[in-house]
Amino acid sequence: MHLPYLFLALALTLNLFAQQTFTADSRTTESLRGISLLKHGIAWASGTHGTYLRSADGGHTWKESQVFGADALDFRDVQAFGATDAYLLAAGPGDASRIYKTTDGGMHWVRQFTNSNPKGFFDCMAFWDENHGIAVGDPVPDWQGQLKFELIATDDGTHWNPLPSAHLPVALANEGAFAASGTCIATQGKKNVWFATGGAAARVFHSSDGGQTWTVSETPITHGPDSAGIFSIAFRDARHGVIVGGDYKQPTQGTANLAYTSDGGRTWQLSSIAPQFYTSVVAFTLKKGLFAAGTSHAAYISNSAASSWMNVWDFNLNALAVDSKGNAIAVGPKGLIVGITRSKTVK
Repeated sequence: MHLPYLFLALALTLNLFAQQTFTADSRTTESLRGISLLKHGIAWASGTHGTYLRSADGGHTWKESQVFGADALDFRDVQAFGATDAYLLAAGPGDASRIYKTTDGGMHWVRQFTNSNPKGFFDCMAFWDENHGIAVGDPVPDWQGQLKFELIATDDGTHWNPLPSAHLPVALANEGAFAASGTCIATQGKKNVWFATGGAAARVFHSSDGGQTWTVSETPITHGPDSAGIFSIAFRDARHGVIVGGDYKQPTQGTANLAYTSDGGRTWQLSSIAPQFYTSVVAFTLKKGLFAAGTSHAAYISNSAASSWMNVWDFNLNALAVDSKGNAIAVGPKGLIVGITRSKTVK
């Protein structure tokens, strides 16, 4: 859907980095839902029917393949740690939720985790480093019959174990996480982790001890229908974070789609200047700015106050990633891959 631009142009006097946009041939028509971008141009993407892709030149050219025996799986999340090492998370009901890892560039994949609960559905994962990660799944009844989000973690990069649910706040009926872009959970530092929810509530759960104990906070993001809530969460340090979302069934409507925190997620303030459309993913860029994408538009924000926006793409996008140099790659349906390469400073 082609929609009119909704953003203010950026002034050249803002001392931004000039950007060059590009589209890439992904060599696939699968729907791409996950993207991981590292320095030195290493990138991995993931999608439907067991698909994963690799790039060594910042996303300009790609090699496409499938995980053997995973043709029926939907890889909604990918986390790479180099040209050879990467994790894939498949989202789906029951044993369709899995985690795979490769250490040889995709020649071989080891299945590290298979969900054994037929009522379970894992949504996304995040890592503190290559060997320490965490994944979140939708609520299932615990041994007392209380609805609790499923959480598993690894501390060796190989084995995934359930985290205790005793200190996890009870989930509400019809509350869940979204496997839209692989970014419904975020890590920071050595132990901080947050995950975001939607449906009956739009809440943020936070743990400062690697998932052993948790607190939960309400947010002003739109929610109610199963299709609405927080779809993505990002933190640039232990205190400053952002959440985005909306209603994916009504992507051009809504006024409560982006909020900020400056106290580690205890309280959230709605942005009144942010573009008012459904957003499935958000990431921090250089100079404390933001990059956000959704099924109608993508936007680059120039500063943490969200005072100036610029429309970058007019594509249907599912996920995006930004590297430490300010380069970005976004992915979408039918093998869509677009990117931004940072060039020189604008005076």
